[in-house]
Amino acid sequence: MTGSDRRVSAALVVALVAGVVAFAWPLFLRPESGISAAQAPILFALVLPLVLAIVLSELAGGRMDVKALAMLGVLAAVGTILRPLSAGTAGFELIFFLMILAGRVFGAGFGFALGAITLFTSALITSGVGPWLPYQMLTAGFVGLFAGWLPKATGRAELLILATYGMVSAFTYGWLMDFSFWPFAIGDGTQLSFDPSASPWENLHRFVLFNLATSMGWNLGRALTNAVLVFLLGAPLLRLFRRTARQAAFVPLGSTAPLAE
Repeated sequence: MTGSDRRVSAALVVALVAGVVAFAWPLFLRPESGISAAQAPILFALVLPLVLAIVLSELAGGRMDVKALAMLGVLAAVGTILRPLSAGTAGFELIFFLMILAGRVFGAGFGFALGAITLFTSALITSGVGPWLPYQMLTAGFVGLFAGWLPKATGRAELLILATYGMVSAFTYGWLMDFSFWPFAIGDGTQLSFDPSASPWENLHRFVLFNLATSMGWNLGRALTNAVLVFLLGAPLLRLFRRTARQAAFVPLGSTAPLAE
């Protein structure tokens, strides 16, 4: 692994650690710690430098030239346009399958940057800026990141892996986003509410009940949308992305997918 590879890997590790801390702290910190939803602006200030660090590290290492950077901008723009068209109605989301396919071809760093940038820019045009935005950026970034680490495969087997991942990541995205606001969503005293004095396992049990009661239909809709779009559009888009990757002399860090068609 080269020095540039290590820099990008370190940036991705920092992103993962930041994500774990951002979502899991209610399980382990006590009420007297003073941490609340006001942490979101701090997290927001952390996410954007991470994205920039990943892109700049890719450029410095020679893995992303101007053409690859242009592809990042084009895909983020496409996702920005598609998001208000779908509006998340009944979980119908058009943006995540692009992150999955791009992360598969261009690698984990590219996938993370694409996911975070797409959610940021689309929030600007849909008036979706709020304390939830940094969580959306991190979680969407993880969708693209882990797509770059999927096992090698070709043909229909590859599409099956990507479609399965699309369904799993859709549920994971929904669970994490629900968990980001659940501690503040409903009042105390119910079996579905967050109890700061309870153990982590007890609160997780309460969250599962809350999620099943409120969000299962939305998560299922998002999962089916990802799977259907991957099967319908995955093969031609993978060929297009791999052709672009070869022409741009782009060597993706962490990608297990072959660039050959």
